[in-house]
Amino acid sequence: MKATAMAHPIQGLIKYHGMRDDIERLPYHDSISVCTAPSHTRTTVEFSMDYDEDTYVVDGEELEGRAFDRLEAVVEKARGMSDAAHTVYPVHIESENSFPSNVGLGSSSSGFAAAARALAEAADLDASMQEISTIARVGSASAARSVTGAFSQLYTGMNDDDCVSRRVPSNLHEELKIVVGLVPYHKETEDAHDEAADSHMFQARNAHIHGQIAKMRDALRNDEFEDAFELAEHDSLSLAATTMTGPEGWVYWQPATLAIFNKVRELREEEDIPVYFSTDTGASVYVNTTAEHAEQVEEAIAETGVSTTTWGVGGPARLLEGEDEHLF
Repeated sequence: MKATAMAHPIQGLIKYHGMRDDIERLPYHDSISVCTAPSHTRTTVEFSMDYDEDTYVVDGEELEGRAFDRLEAVVEKARGMSDAAHTVYPVHIESENSFPSNVGLGSSSSGFAAAARALAEAADLDASMQEISTIARVGSASAARSVTGAFSQLYTGMNDDDCVSRRVPSNLHEELKIVVGLVPYHKETEDAHDEAADSHMFQARNAHIHGQIAKMRDALRNDEFEDAFELAEHDSLSLAATTMTGPEGWVYWQPATLAIFNKVRELREEEDIPVYFSTDTGASVYVNTTAEHAEQVEEAIAETGVSTTTWGVGGPARLLEGEDEHLF
């Protein structure tokens, strides 16, 4: 059985940090994100007795080590939920990204989400999007939100009934434009999560985050652009502070990152443009603004010397029909 799916990566708005369960990837607290488009991952899955073993290929390279293990966890989750006899056969998965990976733009979220969506189809699962989000979650908690798409919230919990992703209704997708300032520098997000709880700021962030989640959800529901993305900007600073005060003292940001921050504040304070920066665990920057100002903002960000592109809001992970959509 073969299936192909597409999913969009996420920009974290209120980000999770640290996990209470490394196997099921259960975060300590809720998180909210927005999917970015047209950036996407396309993934083809096939279970077949013709294969000798499970094999996974991403952007032309066969996965090994920890990367293989993370995708294998997603496959085994889908197998465990399926009654289809053919899922006992080896599976072959190929995946391609339309955007740079390992630069802080959420490639793991779209990668595992596309894999989960295609696996659910190939394994004959009659699964809801919330159930598929739990399959993606064991690869990356952010991928759960990529499954449900647009503005989504991953709820904390100790099981698959509670720790699922659901959409947050909002009309801001019609207004939001995301100028990406590409800064090619990255550290492994997984390593940062592993030591998050060792920061002296971790408990303070946990106490603070629940109020931020409530405010973000309210701002999105009420289509309050400035409130929502000011919260996202502040959460980026909070996340970085926790990461930088962990045992390794990791600093993701580069000089170009800070130059973009300064340009955003200049546009906001001197030209009264609604524009806010946001980062995940990487040096690249999401610059959130409105459609009216997107062209001016992209030109200003490009002046800092970085490569730029402008994205909109992406929907949920979806199946791609037709033989010509398959990667193999």
